[in-house]
Amino acid sequence: MISLLSKIFIKEANQYDNPKVRRFYGVFCSTLGIILNMVLFGIKIFAGVITGSVAIMADAFNNLSDACSSVVTLAGFKFASRKPDKEHPFGHGRYEYISGLIVAILIIIMGFELARSSLEKIFYPEPIVTGTTATVILILSIVIKLYMAMYNYRIGKKINSAAMLATGMDSLSDVAATTVVLFAMGFMEVTGINVDGYCGMLVALFILWAGYQAAKETVSPLLGGRPDEKFIKQIRDVVISHDKIVGIHDMIVHDYGPGRVMISLHAEVPGDEDIFQLHEIIDHIEMELEEKLQCDCVIHMDPIESKNEVVNAMRQGVAEIVRSIDQELSMHDFRMVTGESRTNLIFDVVMPQEFNMTEEEICEEVQKRVLEKYPNHYSVIKVEKAYV
Repeated sequence: MISLLSKIFIKEANQYDNPKVRRFYGVFCSTLGIILNMVLFGIKIFAGVITGSVAIMADAFNNLSDACSSVVTLAGFKFASRKPDKEHPFGHGRYEYISGLIVAILIIIMGFELARSSLEKIFYPEPIVTGTTATVILILSIVIKLYMAMYNYRIGKKINSAAMLATGMDSLSDVAATTVVLFAMGFMEVTGINVDGYCGMLVALFILWAGYQAAKETVSPLLGGRPDEKFIKQIRDVVISHDKIVGIHDMIVHDYGPGRVMISLHAEVPGDEDIFQLHEIIDHIEMELEEKLQCDCVIHMDPIESKNEVVNAMRQGVAEIVRSIDQELSMHDFRMVTGESRTNLIFDVVMPQEFNMTEEEICEEVQKRVLEKYPNHYSVIKVEKAYV
């Protein structure tokens, strides 16, 4: 249904990186979520009243909270689409992450509330009235929630929306919750044993887990989490595809919301080439990245000696020494300054954020191995942390 309506109301329906398309999907899916959750709330309240099941009643109010979550998601898309202003020059895209976090918090609150009411039912059980009406209502709820989870995950992945993925996780947790409630009713019908409270507690634990997972997915980009490996590879492939680019390093990705990504990196270029030609190539790469990956990029040129065989051989030898310490280490910005009695090798070493050696230990080990292989060659090292 969503795919059909999107083709009717928007021409660029398959251009998922287009801000207009993202906003349409976000607003439409959130509005549909509000409507379906309110319908489910009404029919589950009816089923809970006629059966006396605390699990069904809790599940009904869970759907009410889901409707509120969809309202939050809708507001997130509305605010995120606002244009950059003086106070927010990078736009308002992170509103999507904030709305996703609010949804996750609502999921967790509902989990705690359900756990509390289920605990009361375990100690003070009340009879449950089972019947065909309640069973049909719960099965219908499972079908609707599966559909909601499906379209939220599918569209959320395509438009890269943390808020919609959190809503999809919420819908999936509702499927599990209603399935457990249905099991409790069937078990009561067959055995006469009331396990409503215990089933409610299982549902609560699942909802809490789903809330935690959704929160983790939305908090990470807000705190400046590591960018996606696929995205990093796409950037590298675009930059390295140009002949004059020898290598890249010091890449940093700033995420200000979907479609609002800024990148900075250093590109190594031959130091003996025409500076104006190299500058033109760099400008072309920046425009290509913007066109293909919808991101703003600033590239710093690092000139290196490309035709000096002695320097090239030394650069390769030192790079191998650095990698011999650990394959996660890398080297760049290599320069060689030859004096009368000694030669200084000046370069940067990049280490992961979490590494089993300190910066001082890395410098000492590199210096030791360089002197062993190249006597009278002294290393001047700057250690950097990797951001991607």
